[in-house]
Amino acid sequence: MLLTTDIGNTNITLGIFDGINYINEFRIPSDKDLSMSEYEVILKSLLKEYEIDSCVIASVVEELNIKFRHAVENVFNIKSVFVTCDINLGIKIIADNPYEVGADRIANAVAVAEKYKNKAVIVIDFGTATTFDIVNSRGEFCGGIIAPGLKTQLKSLNSSTSKLPKTEISISQNAIGHNTTEAILSGVIRGSACMVDGLIEQCEKELGEPAIIVATGGYCGLISNYLKRNFTSINPILTLEGLKKIYEMNSKPSKVTENSSQKL
Repeated sequence: MLLTTDIGNTNITLGIFDGINYINEFRIPSDKDLSMSEYEVILKSLLKEYEIDSCVIASVVEELNIKFRHAVENVFNIKSVFVTCDINLGIKIIADNPYEVGADRIANAVAVAEKYKNKAVIVIDFGTATTFDIVNSRGEFCGGIIAPGLKTQLKSLNSSTSKLPKTEISISQNAIGHNTTEAILSGVIRGSACMVDGLIEQCEKELGEPAIIVATGGYCGLISNYLKRNFTSINPILTLEGLKKIYEMNSKPSKVTENSSQKL
């Protein structure tokens, strides 16, 4: 079984594939303070029922790169494919500096380039940050957009002001808030939806062609309630599917993991 690992700023998502079938998913906090041995205990406990024989890792948390990768190798006695722009991705990254592009964003681009050949695609990933990953109709990752995620916005309003309360993400009932909580939810939830609508329009103008809009991440379903333009599709496991594709392109050559490990 293949373990696909997406190490994000808030959570580590562990997805398990058995051949073409997606079997299960686990989420654990991205805790920089945990040791390698503590991560080994977590992996043994969570995945004890699965016969893991391969792994691919995407990480945007530098402090976890080495310890988590070694934890996987120690527990399952395997060498992981670690996602960087130096390995075979099946797509060309034409951003100014490919090394700045997050591994999760690369995985998103790989997933949609494979599925929507010869079509422009905008992937919107609703996580700690809300990111747009743009793939043109030539299958090239040409860049994107990074904005604060919903929780990040709410946390910032609470921590940066003296009176605004801590607010949990929920449905925004009205555009005009009749109390402070409603006003905050309108600004963050509806405001983010307006941002998405506006940026899609601007991206398509710069691309010079209409785009397929694919959403992923925990809050894409919530945001879809307030959009003028519907998402073409919502895929909660898009990043993991992209990681699976990357693994398949890099699983045989032994030099892949050797080269990528030099970047850690």
